Amino acid sequence: MTSNPARKRAAGGSLTGLALGDALGFPTEFNDVPSILAKCGPWREMELPARAFVSDDTQMTLALGRGLRTAMDRGYLAPKRLERPLREEFVDWYQSPENNRAPGRTCLRACDLLKEEGRVWQDASQVDSKGCGANMRVAPIGLAPGLSDEQRSGAAQLQSALTHGHPTALAASDLTAHAVRLLATGTEPAALIGRLRSYALDNRTHYRHTWLGDLWTRSHDASPETFAARGWDECLAVLDRLQEAVRTASPETDPCLATGAGWIAEEALATGLLCFLLFPDEPVTALRRAACSSGDSDSIACLTGAFAGAWLGADAWPAAWAERIEYRGELLALGALWDA
Repeated sequence: MTSNPARKRAAGGSLTGLALGDALGFPTEFNDVPSILAKCGPWREMELPARAFVSDDTQMTLALGRGLRTAMDRGYLAPKRLERPLREEFVDWYQSPENNRAPGRTCLRACDLLKEEGRVWQDASQVDSKGCGANMRVAPIGLAPGLSDEQRSGAAQLQSALTHGHPTALAASDLTAHAVRLLATGTEPAALIGRLRSYALDNRTHYRHTWLGDLWTRSHDASPETFAARGWDECLAVLDRLQEAVRTASPETDPCLATGAGWIAEEALATGLLCFLLFPDEPVTALRRAACSSGDSDSIACLTGAFAGAWLGADAWPAAWAERIEYRGELLALGALWDA
């Protein structure tokens, strides 16, 4: 099946869902499930806070979205054309007084290095970090129209590499953007894991030299191909766990028990997908399941929302929720641009 992402407003739906998941999961991050239930009541009835504040997840998604828009406005999307505005946007976020939402250490460390003029970005990249901070923000690259497969993959990996240079962070970001794109263009949820596995296998030893330069030399790997394979293999392993969980996991059970707590990139991808795939046509229930989890609940829920919104479109979300999300104007403007 294919569908028209513009007609269902996939970009607006995905960005809104991402921010809603973030705002729902932000107050429950660092809590175990019994504590969340004690604070919020039954998980299927969780309510969006009256003041729907988001975390650094949405802030960095918007920074990426702005950088991507700037790069695409300047012409054909290529590595240097993307790297410059992205670097500026990430440093602006780092220095902003609004950067007070429990940002990740890797992003802070890398952005502090990126702000130094003359430093090549590969020397700022944290090649030992595969935290989820790179794939929780990558949805815009799956939503922007008109990119080739090579551009989308390269851009997804480059935006990760500016902060999180571990090969698993690169592969998980690439897979996350690819999943968003597949859902936006009508791939049925039941076929999604198989499509992602095939994509990972096709790319397993492919190192994107044009986009990543000599990043791999900062690692202990013997070659760029072994560097790339290390990341894709970890993602393939977690996709196997996801496939089993979709078949056997109870929706009433903490999803982190099946596919991981989401602090690291491949687990955030898998657990965000699990919550979506348990409830592919009940997007609010999917967000509530993601937010009522023992792991990195805001990042898991923001990924769940990005997937659900890409699949179902902008009308998936209750107006009473969407109208009070923080940064709503900018989220809608970016969505409208890419849905036009």
